[in-house]
Amino acid sequence: MSDQPHDKRPHLILRNTAKPLAFTAHTPKGGAKKVVPDLPRQQHGESLQNQLRALKPAAAAVVAAQQQEGLESGLGLQIQFVSQPDVELAFESLSNSTKKIELLSVRKEGANTFANVFVPDGQLVHFEKYVTAYLEEKKNKNGDAIDHRPLLNTIASIRAAELRALWTDDPDLLPEDPSMSFWWEVWLPVRGQRQSVVADFKKLAELAGCTVGLAQANFPERTVLLMYGSQRQFSTSVMTLNCVAELRRAKDTAELFDGMGVDEQREWVDDMMGRTHFVDEGDDVPRVCLLDSGVNRGHPMLAPLLDDPDLHTVEPAWGADDRANHGTGLAGLAAYGDLIDALAADGFLHVAHRLESVKLTPNDGANPGTAKHHAYLFAEGVSRPEIAAPQRRRVFTSAVTASDYRDRGRPSSWSSAVDRLAADADGAGQFPRLFILSAGNTIQHDAWMTYPASLSTNLVHDPGQAWNAITVGACTNKIDTEDATVEAIAAEGGLSPYTTTSRTWDGVWPLKPDVVLEGGNVSRDAQGAAGMPSLNLLTTNHRPDERLLTTTNATSAASALCARMAAQLMTAYPELRPETIRALIIHSAEWSDAMRGMYLPTHRPPNKNDYVDLIRHCGWGAPDLDRALWSASNSLTLVVEDVIHPYVKDKKKGVVSRDMNLHALPWPKEQLEALQDAKVQMRITLSYFIEPNPSARGAASKFHYPSHRLRFDVQRPLDATTDDFVARVNAAAEREDEGDPVNPKDPSWYLGDRQRHRGSLHQDVWEGTAAELASRGFIAVYPSAGWWRTRPALERYNLPARYSLIVSIRTEQMEIDLYNAIAQKIVIHV
Repeated sequence: MSDQPHDKRPHLILRNTAKPLAFTAHTPKGGAKKVVPDLPRQQHGESLQNQLRALKPAAAAVVAAQQQEGLESGLGLQIQFVSQPDVELAFESLSNSTKKIELLSVRKEGANTFANVFVPDGQLVHFEKYVTAYLEEKKNKNGDAIDHRPLLNTIASIRAAELRALWTDDPDLLPEDPSMSFWWEVWLPVRGQRQSVVADFKKLAELAGCTVGLAQANFPERTVLLMYGSQRQFSTSVMTLNCVAELRRAKDTAELFDGMGVDEQREWVDDMMGRTHFVDEGDDVPRVCLLDSGVNRGHPMLAPLLDDPDLHTVEPAWGADDRANHGTGLAGLAAYGDLIDALAADGFLHVAHRLESVKLTPNDGANPGTAKHHAYLFAEGVSRPEIAAPQRRRVFTSAVTASDYRDRGRPSSWSSAVDRLAADADGAGQFPRLFILSAGNTIQHDAWMTYPASLSTNLVHDPGQAWNAITVGACTNKIDTEDATVEAIAAEGGLSPYTTTSRTWDGVWPLKPDVVLEGGNVSRDAQGAAGMPSLNLLTTNHRPDERLLTTTNATSAASALCARMAAQLMTAYPELRPETIRALIIHSAEWSDAMRGMYLPTHRPPNKNDYVDLIRHCGWGAPDLDRALWSASNSLTLVVEDVIHPYVKDKKKGVVSRDMNLHALPWPKEQLEALQDAKVQMRITLSYFIEPNPSARGAASKFHYPSHRLRFDVQRPLDATTDDFVARVNAAAEREDEGDPVNPKDPSWYLGDRQRHRGSLHQDVWEGTAAELASRGFIAVYPSAGWWRTRPALERYNLPARYSLIVSIRTEQMEIDLYNAIAQKIVIHV
């Protein structure tokens, strides 16, 4: 397929043109049938009964102590259920909202599953009644068993929860020395009285000698705080543990890369500035807002793009200037791109966007005596420019990441905060935001020497797992080392040795990175590997009085380039939503031959798993500004912005799925059929923002992380009518809800419906003939499970969900102008 539009035409944009249809997917009845082991009923029941009785004195003592301390929330005891070995614990049956029994966390360790449950004062009897019914083999009037065997036979033991039971982070991160103090990330339940729970926890933690930070991050069912102390201090009171849903270790920020020096070339800068046109300042001009180490606007290349009021900081004592030589360099890339190209160009340059900066990191880097609440600081950083200039259109970008990748795709407080801000959860989704994040870097020299194998084990860093953000990895076209004794590690067009991937993430998590952009290369010889200036990107130096130019690299540089591209799209299409700008960037991406050669087989046709592996390394490839901006006669893009009501509350059935949106594709059937066997490619991207609800309670349980999920499906030749198509989608959605996502195969897609629906951006590519495409005239967008539906007590089920749908078709044939044919059909239809 052709790489670039041959003639530049604006994309075809439609809004609110879908036909809503009643959606009949059922409320799930528990999914696929779980294996329940056979156990000696009397012996097992009596054992569980005795364990519950043994907990009563501890529960009474804890409640008495809580009352004595005058605590306002959470009278009760936290207990732990341990599964039988190699048996799936029916943990969803452990909670009971009516009795305020709350499932707090679920984790697997070895052959067992551990579930922590808060049981309010006097509610242990709830589980005792379960055991009594089990021992009596209780049945209802119809003779059906109501003895709770499917739950109780999966339980091996019940005990009071201790500190290690609450630890949901990497077990190796919990110090062996119980007296060692460190910063904890404490996840508290809400229990209908968020601030009372916080106040009680702070009171108890301080009595134990621990220090609790002032900042907090709020999510629908969790509050996240930072605390400094030891396990020994924290464990002195069971009351303290009872306040907690889960514990993790607080994260440190990644080391910021120092720029590598180059000769000062002031005359180049003067020449470039003399032929650069900048737009006038105004709120309608898009901004790239850098959440980083600050920016020094005294640089002559940056002064025209931001004023003093555009420089912010989350902590006034840090100042707003850049002392780390990081944010200033990213600002140069976000404004001009790689300065090697800009300085060497002969013609005029036009910069149609401006910059903002928020200093998110202190001048001295990480301080062992302090901890940064990244979720809180990130939210504070976003609020600063919005308070100062609330009407501006902006894209936020951040290359600040955690120093490790232990989350492995699991949502953290930091990534959840990004998702919450992107969805504008606190503002009912009225003003969503676009975030572009770096994937985090591989900076170990020994890892570079094992490239490309090292890429599969160096994983995306927090908060790069955020569902709603564009996560940017690094590729490279820089291979000239200017030194015959060393060679560039990565081939031209391949992945940069600096990049990170999601190769070993659990399959339930999003496919990350989303895209890759230039991040520089690394050189090596017999002695080892090292970065070098000729393999980096050229940008602005943070100390312009010493030298104007420096070099930078890695996913930080790549994310700044992606933010620039977003601002350019926002300039060309000022009315498009953030969800649409995200979709256009990813939709425009393509894999280079080098990327395909790294991860797709050459001895057989690639299958769907091969493409998943490719995406988990390279994202969807490198985005292209021309493809994102323009259509052509033989390569056109249809952009749809719409809204769907995914759920509704039924008086009898509870919360159920509500609407499916049906989009008619305005294909010119006669023209496509005239092309007959000509190869055609159709690419579809569905982009929307979810409201997060993070907790360690199972990604596929009713305690979903996303508020809602959307899916898309395309009419197939076997769907003889539109009604047949709608019926097939309904049936497939019902099977997915029941844990059986079997759908008739549609082999011409890269990923297929089983693989593409992860995260909150779903993309897939279909390849076939023009005649086959002519029969694919409709796309359905429909809801799947999310916590808006499965957590009705939170009362979010009536909310609408915005989405952006992008469809493009491309063919090598030039004889027929598909663009004009489709444009005319759209005008007639409207």
